[in-house]
Formats: sequence, structure tokens, C-alpha cells
Amino acid sequence: MTNLFSSFDLKGLPLSNRIVMSAMTRTRATEDDVPTDVMRDYYVQRASAGLIVTECTQISDQAHGIIRAPGLHRADQIAAWRRITDAVHAAGGHIYCQIWHCGRVAHPDMRGGEQPVGPSPIPATGEFFLPSGRVEFPVPRELRVDEIPGIVAEFSQATRNAREAGFDGVELHGANGYLQDQFLQDGSNQRADAYGGPIENRARLMLETAKAMIDAWSADRVGVRLSPSSYLYGVDDSNKLDTFGFVVRALDALQVGYLCLLEPNAKDAERGVQISNIAETFRPMTSVPIMVNTGFDKAKANAVLATGNADLVAFGVPYIANPDLVERFRTDAPLNKPDPATFYGIGPKGYTDYPVLADAVAA
Repeated sequence: MTNLFSSFDLKGLPLSNRIVMSAMTRTRATEDDVPTDVMRDYYVQRASAGLIVTECTQISDQAHGIIRAPGLHRADQIAAWRRITDAVHAAGGHIYCQIWHCGRVAHPDMRGGEQPVGPSPIPATGEFFLPSGRVEFPVPRELRVDEIPGIVAEFSQATRNAREAGFDGVELHGANGYLQDQFLQDGSNQRADAYGGPIENRARLMLETAKAMIDAWSADRVGVRLSPSSYLYGVDDSNKLDTFGFVVRALDALQVGYLCLLEPNAKDAERGVQISNIAETFRPMTSVPIMVNTGFDKAKANAVLATGNADLVAFGVPYIANPDLVERFRTDAPLNKPDPATFYGIGPKGYTDYPVLADAVAA
């Protein structure tokens, strides 16, 4: 029976197990967005995962929306990522880079006064974190149609940069209320041009970006992350099933390397979701590998793999506190408890200092 420890052929990339380290923002890059040595140590510690997906990595200065988030658009960033990918490969791991544009989820105070951009002049909901404290999101500047091809080209270049940096592939962050997701859903996209209105138009940026990334590398090496039940940063849609069904089928036609689909989290469920079982809903719409994420433990992960509704399972918070998560799952060992106070920060505390099972045996 298929389970977490079954091997998997990800479009020619042999994974030793079906456990994926999910993309997670940890803010350990430098102040000017260069990956660091402590990031290298962090990813190497977790190289026993079948696949690692990095934190969201910006494609340009305009795409920058998180303090101390890494970039992939300058030579120094590419070189720093290369040191990380070489080390992960030397440890026997595989690693994809999640590339990203924040869209309206940003603030001028961290961007030299530059106003964030989005599909429409509608601000994100919630608060933005600055070193000085939490602030409300500003109204974004609506992107002109003639600006959009340039953003697509930056995703294409970032894909080529990822290949140069030694990654095994790239993941388009099309989820969680960021730029492609903002264009896709009608609550944040109220345009009346070729990128707004009917779903074919609202999905245009997502699909143009995916095609450009495929052309820059190959369909097999491009994954796409979607969050059909998320309300993060106020992104919402009047008919999520039709909207995401269209996109899933269109990405299937492109034969992308995989789809990472996020199940609803607890906050989504409290609000009420239009689609409660993501894997079961979208599996019949696509033939490409499906990775599921959000709220899985070992038992739930093995259960969804056994149904065939997913091929891979991504774990987020469990990987923060358990660099040897694969071995802990394999031996049914207890998991370390994560410290939320150190999820974001600077340096190794709460990042690379969690104990592994070998340490406990030695002690």
C-alpha cells in the first residue's frame, strides 16, 4: 500500500519518500535579501525529506513583501542559493525554489516609498509587520496592462536563475493572497480589461506566468501552489469551485510538474469554506501529481495517500521543530514542540537548534 515511505517518481526526479518540506517564511536572509549560511544549515538538516520547497523567494525588487525574505534576481542571491543547493544535494536531498510576487501584500515603508501594486486599488486585509510595529495595508496601485508582460518576464528570468542556482525545479506561488491569486479571485480583481471579468481573463496572469516558467525550463520542473479555500489577506471569490476548477484543468493541459493544493486551515473553517475537501474535489480534474498541504499528521497523510487523491504530502510547522521528521515518522518517535516566538527572526535560535533523535540517543 502506498504510504509516506513509498518512493515516488516526480516527472523524472526520484524521491525516496513522499514527505515534502513545505515552503515556509522564516526571515533569515540578510537585510538586502541574500540567503545566508544559517539558511544553508537549516535546509541541509532537513534533506531527508523526499523534496524540500523553499520559502517564497522574490523575483524582483517590486515583488518584495516580507522583511529578510530571499531574492533570486541578483548575482549575489543566485550565488548564495547555489551554496545551499549544492549542500542539500551533497546530503542526498532534492530542493525546489518557490518564486513569488507579493502584489498588494506589502508596505511602502519597506520598499523605499514605492506603493505596492495589485489587480485593483483594493487593499489587503489584516496587518503588515514592520520593524516599527504592525500597520494597516495601503491601497495598492492598479497595474497597467502594459506592465504585466514585464512581471511575467521576471518570473521567466527567475526560473532560469533557479536553474543556474542548482535547484531541481521551481514552484509558482499562486496561493495565499499573493499576486497571481489576487488576479484570479473576483473579490480582489475588479478590472474590466483582458485581465479582469470572466474567469478566463482573471486566470490569464496565472497561466501566462506558468507558461513562461515552463518555456524557461520545462513543464516537468514547474510546480504550482494553489489555495482554493483560503481567505488570507482578504482574497475571496464568489465561486471558488468554478474558478479553481478552471485553473486546475488549464494547468493540467500544460502538464505542469505538480499541483500543491492547500486544504482549509482552522481560520478558514471558522469563517466557512466553499470547498472543504480539496484533494478529493480536484483529483478527478487533473492527471498531474498532487501534493497536499495544511494540517496533516502522519495518520492523515497516509490516509490521503491510500485513497489516491494525493501523491505527496507537505508538512510545514512539524518541519520547523523536527529536522529529522522523516525518521521520527518512520519510528513513531515523539515530535519536538515548536516555539512560535522564533518562527520569524534572525540567526539560529528556533531555526537550526532543535534536537534530532540521534542527540537524544547520545544523551
